[in-house]
Amino acid sequence: MTENRKAPRQKILIVDDSELNRSILADMLGGDFDVIEASNGREAVELISLYGGKLSLVLLDIVMPQMDGFEVLAKMKEKKWIQDIPVIIISSENTSQFIERAYELGATDYIQRPFDTNVVRRRSLNTIMLYGKQKELKGLIEESVYRREREQSLMINILSHIIEFRDGDSGNHITNVRKVSEMLLNTLAKYNAKYLLPQYEISLIALASALHDIGKITLDADYLNKPEKLGKKELETVRAHSLRGAEMIKKLPYASNEPLVQRAYEICRWHHERWDGSGYPDGLTGDEIPVSAQVVGLADAYDTLTNKRVYKEAVPHSKAVEMILNGECGAFNPDLLEAFKSVAGTLQTNLRLSSLEDI
Repeated sequence: MTENRKAPRQKILIVDDSELNRSILADMLGGDFDVIEASNGREAVELISLYGGKLSLVLLDIVMPQMDGFEVLAKMKEKKWIQDIPVIIISSENTSQFIERAYELGATDYIQRPFDTNVVRRRSLNTIMLYGKQKELKGLIEESVYRREREQSLMINILSHIIEFRDGDSGNHITNVRKVSEMLLNTLAKYNAKYLLPQYEISLIALASALHDIGKITLDADYLNKPEKLGKKELETVRAHSLRGAEMIKKLPYASNEPLVQRAYEICRWHHERWDGSGYPDGLTGDEIPVSAQVVGLADAYDTLTNKRVYKEAVPHSKAVEMILNGECGAFNPDLLEAFKSVAGTLQTNLRLSSLEDI
């Protein structure tokens, strides 16, 4: 027989330096909620930090010793707790400046003393219900966005792996380039603030990196899998994959203005450019090369070195790092090389963990 279990009661934090006020509010709400009490703002902040999202509501006085209600609100705003935990101010202060300040700092409601018991109870219940609905909606949206991004990523990776198999690759190149690119982008800003990117842009570039060699789908597989050194014309043909891939993306009949498509175009066309202008196809120099293409170019060089191909044996990790830092794979952005040195020690571990996640 299935045992019916009651859902855990929601928690409310009451913050007031008056024990009498706390007792009145606790008696008023204790029948519906588990009540936690704090006698000053500092104690309240400690309890909010401890319970976090388990708190359904904070009832907060303003005038208190050690840390007043405004300071508590400011700390909750700073820590982003206010986004998930609603706060109702209950205070005898009734000036417009106090009320405005409370709302500016993120308070959901403001109740003045003396208060009506039914008003406090109803407003508390309504606030908790409203935040609960918002959390539910936020969860549904996040789930939808995650599912869409997952499907988008899956389709891009399927296409990219088809290209890999034509190239005689093991099938891990796309995953590795994506992971290394992400690590480099998350580290690069430490060495130059101009490369500071929001997390969504980093994720976008990492996703677009999967298409860096899409132009190879237009090439003869015999060229891609030839074990001997390529002749001059064969090499020129293979190198043309960067332009062909960019052209394919540019001619997409839809979504040409989408950020993902724009990053994919940059990466396809310019991931073989080098900092000193010695790369191809356009001989760009320095920051003429988009940061997306710079990062993917280095990630591509590293993974190509460390994995076996039909025309070469794999190079050990330490040797590959040394070759890149010494310029044997072409010149890279000095800041990017510093970022590469910073992540080099954890590259192998992170790539191994990434491959296990994809199983």
